[in-house]
Amino acid sequence: MALKQKGTDAAAADSKKRRRVGFSGIDAGVEANECMKVFLARNPDEAGSEDCTSIQPFDLNHFFGEDGKIYGYKNLKINVWISAISFHGYADISFEETSDGGKGITDLKPVLQSIFGENLVEKEEFLQTFSKECEYIRDVVTNGNAIKHEGTNESDPAVEIVRVELQGAAAFLYSRLVPLVLLLVEGSTPIDIGEHGWEMHLVVKKTTQESVPKFQLLGFAAVHNFYHYPESTRLRISQILVLPPHQGEGHGLRLLEAINSIALSENIYDVTIEDSSDYLQYVRSSIDCLRLLTFDPIKPALSAMVSSLKETNLSKRTCSLRMVPPADLTETVRQKLKINKKQFLRCWEILVCLSLDSEDRKSMDNFRACIYDRTKGEILGGATGTNGKRLVQMPSSVNEEESFAVFWTQDCEDADDQTVEQQPEDLKTQEEQLNELVDNQMEEIVGVAKNVASRGKDKLAELLAR
Repeated sequence: MALKQKGTDAAAADSKKRRRVGFSGIDAGVEANECMKVFLARNPDEAGSEDCTSIQPFDLNHFFGEDGKIYGYKNLKINVWISAISFHGYADISFEETSDGGKGITDLKPVLQSIFGENLVEKEEFLQTFSKECEYIRDVVTNGNAIKHEGTNESDPAVEIVRVELQGAAAFLYSRLVPLVLLLVEGSTPIDIGEHGWEMHLVVKKTTQESVPKFQLLGFAAVHNFYHYPESTRLRISQILVLPPHQGEGHGLRLLEAINSIALSENIYDVTIEDSSDYLQYVRSSIDCLRLLTFDPIKPALSAMVSSLKETNLSKRTCSLRMVPPADLTETVRQKLKINKKQFLRCWEILVCLSLDSEDRKSMDNFRACIYDRTKGEILGGATGTNGKRLVQMPSSVNEEESFAVFWTQDCEDADDQTVEQQPEDLKTQEEQLNELVDNQMEEIVGVAKNVASRGKDKLAELLAR
């Protein structure tokens, strides 16, 4: 880690004067997002240069205390380079001067260590890793097994997915990838590699060029095999990360398809994802909906559901319609496709939307009414009653318009003992917020439906013909 103070020769003769002057007033600090940059270096020439792949962390501020600010530095600049070969890191820190402006001087070293750990080395050692560990990924891949699967994105035969147990060389690789996970995956924490059942699925690209490593890491997934009573196993996808230079090339899709293939071939109970991001859920739902389009057992129930939405009139709320698949179909989907119940219910709504005519106002209004009832039931405990629950607006610095909390009073024998009553203005606010949530969910459903329609036109035409 290099720390450089700019203009040290000129400042030496007048250092005492500089210290007396310091900063004017209370130090306002600087946000980490404004003074820190992270880069991915593919070779020694890119180390120390800003003309290489720039990584865009979701938020650097949260590493630096509650306010996300760094104090005590003038014109601070922090550049960090991560090797795309060995995933070591090197940090270059420069500033004009330091001074305690009332908030102290932030100690940068422990913060950077909390992000990069032992991966952070001095520049000389960092440069040496490009030659000393040029075949680092190959050594990990050698101990794994290539996953053969029928995917929708097999345009590059040089790209393959390798499955390795998270131990030995693979465990060391994961520890070096942790900084990228922390920087790029919001709310992420390192997995416990000492726990039994972890494995990694690596997306690698083979090359025959002599001047570059034989294997290049494009992305990975950390997957946990855990026991399901009485004698089966579930797969939980804990983390998926595609490296920034290769995002948008379909490698996340490859990983999900490969994991589904493993679940089917090994008769896994089902597949789940831990705290998936909105985009990961979008990709996952698109994949599963495409799989379901060619799954014959779903077609009669889906057709019946679509007919009900076309024929029923839910606008006056004189009747209700539960837009859920039959329980036996849910179990069949789990057994045959390894799609868990929660995910299937999400895909079911997308497939229903996909099967409706978007120009048919009555059908689409009925569809939205079903989404509304389901959302209300999830939040307030049922479509016909709130069980004492109330939805109230809460102040928030994140999104004031969509921030709320649910609370409820305990059942009492005497209704007069209830201390909270819903006022008309509360009911109005509750209704507005529920409609905002429903609008957001409708937007997500339609977005996935459009993606599925564009990628599975033939499958969709066959479904609608039934």
